[in-house]
Amino acid sequence: MDYVYRLIDFDQLGLEDAALDDIMASAEELGFSGLNVTHPFKQSVIPFLTDLSPEASAIGAVNTVVFRHGRRIGHNTDSWGFAESFRESMDDCSLDNVLQFGAGGAGAAVAYALLEMGVEDLVLFDKVPARGAQLAERLNLKFGPKVTVQADLKAAFAGAAGVVNTTPIGMEKYPGLPFAADLLTPRHWVAEIIYFPAETELLRHGRQLGCRTLSGLGMAVNQAVRAFELFTGVKPDKVAMERHFEERKA
Repeated sequence: MDYVYRLIDFDQLGLEDAALDDIMASAEELGFSGLNVTHPFKQSVIPFLTDLSPEASAIGAVNTVVFRHGRRIGHNTDSWGFAESFRESMDDCSLDNVLQFGAGGAGAAVAYALLEMGVEDLVLFDKVPARGAQLAERLNLKFGPKVTVQADLKAAFAGAAGVVNTTPIGMEKYPGLPFAADLLTPRHWVAEIIYFPAETELLRHGRQLGCRTLSGLGMAVNQAVRAFELFTGVKPDKVAMERHFEERKA
């Protein structure tokens, strides 16, 4: 395939976030089929789109934009990517009660996936309480009263079977843990969506305690599988993609 993929890193290019619309217009004019969208643009990109897929509309976040026939169509492949990764590695883990950190663009996609997988009680914690409340309200309209916002982390951890981090804390740019280390216990399972680095401080801490853990690598590959299909109309070789990702990570 004659296929070109380019990284547009706002930090490396010295661009302000406000340049997002100009960058999208430039990519469209240059003939790109679309864009992958990552932190911090998964929600702020929406006003610059002409259409949203049903899933992206329900989630309220976009990670894939397809340029087609003069239209900009927003999709969300993060949700399916996380769910597929969880089913592959953590299918026997309890979904009775899950505590999720982060209610931004990635958090919205993961929360949607968790509820679709059958989570009975989803507790959200976000450093901006209003953002968590807005996401809970939107999800409860679709799934029923299953999502709450919790400020008391000690109580939230006491009731949780599993903990999911969808914040950027743990990335190379934002090192550390999204919560106090002593709140996590060996009975919790831990899921991460960060994939650079593959071994975040949260995953390392969880493994040291003996927790079941899920890295962000599976979600990264799975969302890319769906995005590739949207861009090209071709189903990719997932095994080859996983192998390539592992080689680049090493």
